[in-house]
Amino acid sequence: MSDTAVTGPAPGLAAAESRPPASPRVGMLPPFDLLGRGPGAAGALLAQAAGAGIDHVCCGDHVSFFTGMGFDGLVQATALAMLHPTLPIYSGVYLLPLRHPVLVARQLADIARLAPGRLIFGVGVGGEDRHEVSVCGVDPATRGLRMDECLAIVRQLLTGNPATFHGTFFDLDEALVLPAPAAPIPIIIGGRSDAAIRRAGRFGDGWLGIWNSPRRFATAVAMAAEEAAAAGRPDPPSRHAMQVWCGLADSKEAARACLAPAMQAFYQIPFERFERYCPYGTADDVAQFLAPYADAGCVEFNLVPQSPDPDQAIAGLAAVKKLLA
Repeated sequence: MSDTAVTGPAPGLAAAESRPPASPRVGMLPPFDLLGRGPGAAGALLAQAAGAGIDHVCCGDHVSFFTGMGFDGLVQATALAMLHPTLPIYSGVYLLPLRHPVLVARQLADIARLAPGRLIFGVGVGGEDRHEVSVCGVDPATRGLRMDECLAIVRQLLTGNPATFHGTFFDLDEALVLPAPAAPIPIIIGGRSDAAIRRAGRFGDGWLGIWNSPRRFATAVAMAAEEAAAAGRPDPPSRHAMQVWCGLADSKEAARACLAPAMQAFYQIPFERFERYCPYGTADDVAQFLAPYADAGCVEFNLVPQSPDPDQAIAGLAAVKKLLA
């Protein structure tokens, strides 16, 4: 049992929001090759997104996903933050159990110095590629327990106070990471399972869902609140979000033609496995699909748009945001 296995919000971390925003925030995951286009082109696209009213940009995280592809999530977050002076950056999701929590706390504290108040730290255990987990030296069966220990340690270190922790996977005495972030870093727990939702209730400022229905989303919001109450947290987590792949074009056919091959290439399984969770068509079609999630308690959407060109993707997301408002 850990000396620092806190269950309520630790000092220095974002407290749960007291009320949801007037309308859902809408963020986008930019093209996967964005950072390879050079700082000029990448910065211009981020400026275009910000100018269109996009609330944040997202980045994923993989080490060796299926065919060996990947891009470290916190490296991406740092690069994106440096390419635009104000846009918040949302990691969705960083595979925290594959890393040592003291090193992650160092990275987070450094990003907080470079871009104060602009990082939303979404974390998850991964799930689609168990081989990616094992090649990092982690038994896939231990990911959940590792995540709990990592979250407890990271949260404590971000307060700027020494952390002593004696757990199953990590053994620390008086670990210290300074300076502590001046502004709290929201921690959002991703995952489809009940275990992930309960983890959000114990450790998170919110839950990040993917591949689930609005009914499941509403159930998750309630489950996270129940877990928070059982853990003695004074306020339940409320920064709940959905990560959604979508196709945006002038017709359903054109949008599906962009979305299906992109998802099949990324996940290495047929698009039909995802189709009921992935809206495609015009901005009206996508907003109509997302609205029930907002009604169920979703305050933030991380959209992964696939369109004939980036201009159409950004314009489509801006239109979706207005429709959801």
